[in-house]
Amino acid sequence: MRGHAVIYQVYPRSFADSNGDGVGDIPGIVARLDHLAWLGVDVIWTSPTFPSPNVDWGYDVADYHSVHPELGTLDDLDTLIAEAKKRGIDVWLDLVPNHTSDRHAWFHDRPEYYVWSKDIPNDWRSIFTRGPAWQWDERRKRYYLHQFAPQQPDLDWWNLDVHAEFERILRFWFDRGVAGWRIDVAHGLVHDRELRDGIEHMRERPEVHDIYLSWQRVAREYDPKPALMGETVVKLEKMFEYYKGLDLAQNFDFCAADFTIEDLRPIVEKTMRGLPPGATPNWFGGNHDHPRMATRWADGDERKARAALFLVLTLPGVVILYQGDEIALEDGQVPDERMLDIANPSRDPERTPLPWTRAAEEWREPWLPLKDTRRNIEDQRRDANSTLHYVRDLIRARRDLGDGYQTLPSPKGVWAYRRGDRTCVLNMTAATATYDGTKLDAWEGAIL
Repeated sequence: MRGHAVIYQVYPRSFADSNGDGVGDIPGIVARLDHLAWLGVDVIWTSPTFPSPNVDWGYDVADYHSVHPELGTLDDLDTLIAEAKKRGIDVWLDLVPNHTSDRHAWFHDRPEYYVWSKDIPNDWRSIFTRGPAWQWDERRKRYYLHQFAPQQPDLDWWNLDVHAEFERILRFWFDRGVAGWRIDVAHGLVHDRELRDGIEHMRERPEVHDIYLSWQRVAREYDPKPALMGETVVKLEKMFEYYKGLDLAQNFDFCAADFTIEDLRPIVEKTMRGLPPGATPNWFGGNHDHPRMATRWADGDERKARAALFLVLTLPGVVILYQGDEIALEDGQVPDERMLDIANPSRDPERTPLPWTRAAEEWREPWLPLKDTRRNIEDQRRDANSTLHYVRDLIRARRDLGDGYQTLPSPKGVWAYRRGDRTCVLNMTAATATYDGTKLDAWEGAIL
């Protein structure tokens, strides 16, 4: 994995629909690979493609060794990996090791793989239901742990057989050419063995690093070594620990910050100071769980969205673009009666389909509504002054930026930083500003 890599996150159900059933699929991704190659991305990370009852839209896995029929087949996934490789693009999948679906065969055949208690043992709360994180199982007359939905029982990572199962899963997909994983809930796999009160005993336990170190040993059996990127929803001070076993730890303090110099610059500076030697930082402004960058950071203002894109694409390290970021796509409009997500607040608005054309003719009765197609791939591809071309140019320019990061003195509202022998400067205000004789319009960035 290159230190300046651009990862493009695909939410498969909403990326591209190849058969007109309203659900995006793997052949749809294959059909759009030329767009991603033209854009210049290095990696495609797809949200889960495994068979699932879709209680949590693929994050409740029923089989780790296959593909959801709505999305395609194993052959389709093999084709995606092969065709992406021809274009110099790696494919990473999304692994969900914290929990399975309650319809996974393990839940019925291997109950010892899960966390059980004869009564509700502690004060742990479910992220989704907001109530106790324990569900009564009538068959076994015991409670099982679920950090998320009741249909997502947590696995017991104190059981070494669970470790063996996942090492087999890793090898199965590495053998098929998968070049990396995004690891769901990477901070939450290990729970206190004594089930004591307190959220600090429910997740973020130090034993989790041993899991990833063992996965790295598996990954090193392959050349090139596949990458491991964790969904590390932890404070920045704790994020650095995850580089013990992960190649990349997702920086959620950065993603969650307001789009101001006062909020973001200290996070960037602290990140660059705190990273272990040789570690690569990781930046993103939105994903399938968080409002799109153009909505949360830019309030729909395309100029401000370009400023956000300039920042993430000129900082050192690896950047993740969520599908639609390249056209400053905003969150979709989903009426209450069309909401499908079980989380509160709903994540459906950031999961609406990607508009490839203004007519949206490629989406017939999509699984989530597509109401606004003013920002679409086709129109922006034709317009050399569009956000899409702006992002493409930035992706190319970032490859020539030097290593490291150094904040430079700058006027109020302007963020300037050194990258090797180049200076990146961003006006983060709605007024014209000047840096070292260079005039910057509102929300304009420049590489000097």
